[in-house]
Amino acid sequence: MKILYGVQGTGNGHISRANAMAKAFAAYPGVEVTWLYSGRPRESLGEVPAASQWRRGMTFATENGQLKPFKTLMGNSVPGFVRDIRELDLSPYDCVVTDFEPIVSWAARLRGIPTVGIGHQYAFSHAVPVAPGQPLGRMVLKTFAPADCGLGLHWHHFEQPVLPPIIDLEGLRRQTPGAGKIVVYLPFEDQQLVMGMLRRLTGYEFFLYGPGLLDRSVGNVHTRTLSRLGFKRDLVSCAGVITNAGFELIAECLALGIKVIAKALGGQVEQASNAAALTQLGYAEVVDEFTVPALRRWLQGAQRVQIDYPVVHERIARWLIEGQRESPAELSGELWHDVVVRRGEYRIPSRPAYRVLGPQVGEFVTGGLQGFVRTLRR
Repeated sequence: MKILYGVQGTGNGHISRANAMAKAFAAYPGVEVTWLYSGRPRESLGEVPAASQWRRGMTFATENGQLKPFKTLMGNSVPGFVRDIRELDLSPYDCVVTDFEPIVSWAARLRGIPTVGIGHQYAFSHAVPVAPGQPLGRMVLKTFAPADCGLGLHWHHFEQPVLPPIIDLEGLRRQTPGAGKIVVYLPFEDQQLVMGMLRRLTGYEFFLYGPGLLDRSVGNVHTRTLSRLGFKRDLVSCAGVITNAGFELIAECLALGIKVIAKALGGQVEQASNAAALTQLGYAEVVDEFTVPALRRWLQGAQRVQIDYPVVHERIARWLIEGQRESPAELSGELWHDVVVRRGEYRIPSRPAYRVLGPQVGEFVTGGLQGFVRTLRR
């Protein structure tokens, strides 16, 4: 079986999911996967398979924590994007998969070839929290990298046929947190302003990852060059994470039981929606701006949430290879069945149940604390 797997390289979360999926596919000797990355310069992709294909693709421009639409428009080459779509040869492949990668998606769409979309963005085709307004951003989510069958990933099911997150921790396990060790990942913010703010928070050691940074220490701030493995090693041994409202890193924090404070990238509907979901679920502290008082309050007393997620990437790989026999809703019900959310000393089951109605899957009837209470009342 030959699979073409497109990966949107703009965010590290997409690359992290691809790394996990690559490990899952490796368990099947008869499966050959061609990886195609776009949205980031090839030299800054980091640790991806050496034989991967690369295209320029489409990306967005930011400045000081805000999406810049005009710079985004000017920084992308539409003629080159269209040319890459037309020239991509899909004939060698038995299956086409996209993690919000638009060249693979549109090449398959224009040729009438079915695609499977795997990623957080495909969750927004269901009734999950979505930030109000921003009609252009909503349209981009729907049309940027369309798929015929979308496996949307989210931190919670919201009684919708979405799947739990794909967690890729490079085989690392949670370690006893270092005293006052905080990981900071704010790639869309001004790194010098972030450093200045962190240095005022004495009593803590901040490990700051971001574009253009070198390995050095200035007081209590330790800057680090971007390295997936180095970042994961610091992550599993930290006490907290300061980040934007991206999906994958926060999913890893929830799986590890690490407290999070997050700020959405301004003007980006996906991150604004993620911030709304985090607030609704109570899974992280969400702020409009990072300030020293807000960070100090969070450092001194935020709640820790830990969620036992299943090994989603292995189940998805098997589903693809076995011919996609189950519906996304059936996969969803199976994977959420034993998920448990822990808040401090509280143990809250999160188990949406479903029943099959002919070929379709019935609605979820339990979920989170409300579902647990309803179950007790029966």
